[in-house]
Amino acid sequence: MIRQLSAGLILVTMGLYLQTATAQGSSSNLGYNSEYIFRGVPQKSNSVFGGLDYEKNGFYLGTWAADVGDGLEIDYYAGYGFEVGDLNFGLGGTWYSYTGGFDDDYKEINLNVSWRWFSVDMASGQWNNFNAPALDYQFYSLSVKHNGFYGTVGFFKDDFSGTYYEGGYGNSLTIEDSALFDYGVSLIYSDATLLGGKSDTNLVLRLSKSFSF
Repeated sequence: MIRQLSAGLILVTMGLYLQTATAQGSSSNLGYNSEYIFRGVPQKSNSVFGGLDYEKNGFYLGTWAADVGDGLEIDYYAGYGFEVGDLNFGLGGTWYSYTGGFDDDYKEINLNVSWRWFSVDMASGQWNNFNAPALDYQFYSLSVKHNGFYGTVGFFKDDFSGTYYEGGYGNSLTIEDSALFDYGVSLIYSDATLLGGKSDTNLVLRLSKSFSF
């Protein structure tokens, strides 16, 4: 399944390359999460993170790392994005790796479609499972956003299961039209199936700063 999606992704991306406008740039980011929660699953309290990104002609690649207590989560990703009127499309792949024993690697194909205030995200992935038979999963999320406010529902299928709901607000603190940093606050509810026990609700504060060069 992963190999078939990867091959399809490469062919589609190559075919769409000639339709893109010229744009390029490099950027980096640093930040802090009071609770690092990914797709509804808590990872670590008081987690710092940072990343590097590069984009050219709609293609992008980057890396991102976060403190997960027992080592670092280090992600690598690449893909392609393009627009058709008010519709935005994204095709890519992500590899989630870990320097410690916190978790094992995940590899997935990512698809995204958005229209104005509404977006759909999909991922088809595989978890290495610490040398046991690998597990496959599908992830889907639906999101709405308006004037900095947003809401998301995400859920897993296949070998993983469970649902989470997230709502919040994000913006930039600016002085004289100069952005000092970005901030956000989120309320996240994760059901008992997703967490493998009891459901949980978390209030999360996020601070970050981006740099272009």
